[in-house]
Amino acid sequence: MAKVSMRERYQLLTRDLDWAPSYVTEKQLYPHMDFEGIKIHDWDAWEDPFRLTVDAYSKYQTEKDKRLYATFDSFAQGQGHLSVSDARYFAAMKLFLSGVMPLEYNAHRHFAYQARHLSGPGPRIATLFQSIDELRHTQTEIHALSAVNKYYEGFHSPTKMFDRLWYLSVPKSYFEDGLSAGPFEFMVAISFSFEYFLTNLLFVPFMSGAGFNGDISTMSFGFSAQSDESRHMTLGLEVIKFMLEQDEDNVPIIQDWIDKWFWRGYRLLTIVAYMQDYLLPKKIMSWKESFELYLEEQMLGGLFPDLEYYGIRPPRHVEQAIVEKNYMSHQAGWTFYSMSHAAGFSTTIPTQAELDWFSEQYPDTFDRYYRPLWDKAAKMQADGNRFFAGGLPQLCQVCQVPMLYTEMGDPTTNCQRHSTYQGERYNTCSDGCQWIFEREPEKYIQAWLPVHQILQGNCGGTEIPDILKWCGIQEHDGGEYTTSADYERWTKWQSPVGVRA
Repeated sequence: MAKVSMRERYQLLTRDLDWAPSYVTEKQLYPHMDFEGIKIHDWDAWEDPFRLTVDAYSKYQTEKDKRLYATFDSFAQGQGHLSVSDARYFAAMKLFLSGVMPLEYNAHRHFAYQARHLSGPGPRIATLFQSIDELRHTQTEIHALSAVNKYYEGFHSPTKMFDRLWYLSVPKSYFEDGLSAGPFEFMVAISFSFEYFLTNLLFVPFMSGAGFNGDISTMSFGFSAQSDESRHMTLGLEVIKFMLEQDEDNVPIIQDWIDKWFWRGYRLLTIVAYMQDYLLPKKIMSWKESFELYLEEQMLGGLFPDLEYYGIRPPRHVEQAIVEKNYMSHQAGWTFYSMSHAAGFSTTIPTQAELDWFSEQYPDTFDRYYRPLWDKAAKMQADGNRFFAGGLPQLCQVCQVPMLYTEMGDPTTNCQRHSTYQGERYNTCSDGCQWIFEREPEKYIQAWLPVHQILQGNCGGTEIPDILKWCGIQEHDGGEYTTSADYERWTKWQSPVGVRA
């Protein structure tokens, strides 16, 4: 037989293996296809973003993994953890491991579910490959960071923390919201909003920051994953355009989902903004610069003018996000600083050089609103009175972030919105989250809010040590960095005497 091309092999092994059921109805075979109101008339119009057969995909990924795991081994055997800029850097990795790695695994599970329940052969094979990608990302992230678990606190229980810890309920609730939606909304939530909108803001500047701080292991898995993320971003855009081209009745439904999932994803990025500005000892790009490049220029300046052809406008509430780029990371920075006694990583006051860098990057807000706060905290700490918040924060019913945000354009006034449903009052952090809540109140009144659960006695006890143990936090994980076990070990390892690691 003549050798067939890759495109022909792909067609034979994907599209041409599809069949019409004879012993059950289409509705019985694919029961989730119509309740969201999306109309699909021709699955053959789907343009496959991957166009790989399973054997070709496996070959490419195997070659990538050979190079990646060689880097992991080299980093571990060469005591690479001693070459990073400062042990403070590993706080970012602790947050990444506990906050992002479980999301990869959740994505793996649900894309596998999509591969079974989408009725079109094209998206079934695309979601199958993405499911495998996400499982690979989970594994590589665990393997990359397992080496430093030997030397630093806080890497020991990421999945337990993810299920129970207050700040990790933010990414957890995002994915559970998507997983409990229908198949088409899930694709908008994850493939479009998370992958196309938000991935560059996480992987590109932050992984570059890992390399800039000497963590070659993390940088390697980040850029190895980014080549997969490029396919995922293509899938996200294809999903949107395919649905928009199938039927004009899909347009208002998709616009509604874009509005919702932009805001949910943007609120999730609060953690990324904090990691980028406050947890990288050596700075490479501020959150504000990243936001302007990857969201304002590429998304609002490039993507949405293209989608305007289909009747899609920029996301609702995006103007507020643009204003908040000037202060969101600092509000998150202060929250984590004051609450790190209940976190899986330690924090400390920014150095004078970091404060000056913030002043340069945020000339309109930092010196006016946030430098005085850090100066006061430094004086308290010098007097032996390191500040920790004494109470439990109020949480947003939708995004589950503590109420740290302020009114748009006014960083001095805390923002709270209130909605009443079935005689109960529910609190949200912004107009965006209030709009989402009032759109689907039945869904969000079921939210598992850590503070509420603590007050109800459902988190291991009523005393702080009992609650922290229940969350998976051990004695030396959080608190003040300069009095931590990580700081003590790092100081010894970096001493001229050359104490063995």
